[in-house]
Amino acid sequence: MPRAALRKPNPALDLDSWLKTPEDLPAVINSQSLFGNDQPLEIEVGSGKGLFIQTESDRRPEHNYFGIEIARKYAAHAAARLAKRERANAKMLAGDATPLFAVTDEGKRIEDGSLEAVHVYFPDPWWKKRHRKRRVLSHDNILNFSRCLRVGGRLHFWTDVLDYFELTVELIAEIAPELGVPLPETQRESTHDLDFHTHFERRSRKMGIPVYRVCYRKRI
Repeated sequence: MPRAALRKPNPALDLDSWLKTPEDLPAVINSQSLFGNDQPLEIEVGSGKGLFIQTESDRRPEHNYFGIEIARKYAAHAAARLAKRERANAKMLAGDATPLFAVTDEGKRIEDGSLEAVHVYFPDPWWKKRHRKRRVLSHDNILNFSRCLRVGGRLHFWTDVLDYFELTVELIAEIAPELGVPLPETQRESTHDLDFHTHFERRSRKMGIPVYRVCYRKRI
């Protein structure tokens, strides 16, 4: 199934409140610094066109959502979806998630136990073995995602690449046992083209490609 051309955001649409660059971000990233309140914060790594962050921020207005997308054109597209709906509890970052989660000599941009959830849906599988360190669910990123989650916080991982799925589940079990056992997430019925979790899920399901879904809940 070919990809639909990405529409450019309406130039009359002011994205300033919804589209951020790394330079715009506060030193410490949390709900208070991003949204000015203390609602639970969920981060989506690799938001693509922004279907998940649009629908989920509408479904749960009592939570805040911060989407991170490395491709600026997709981040802008997702931000435009939020701006059109004047969504007060969601923002997009055009940038790389890894430095934000990393622990450096300067400290931690995202503090331990500060996140309600991390969402990773259909990440690039980086097929070549020598490129696997670039995967979103790399060794270091998994440890940092776990570090940032509160006890009871969730890590969601969906992919249509079985090899990536199996290797990631094995890696999490090995290095982050505090995340517990992977809990399968069921496929729900969709009634229209936007009634999917993400655009990638819609494409995979319409092509008859199996989707592998798990959720982890941090135990300690």
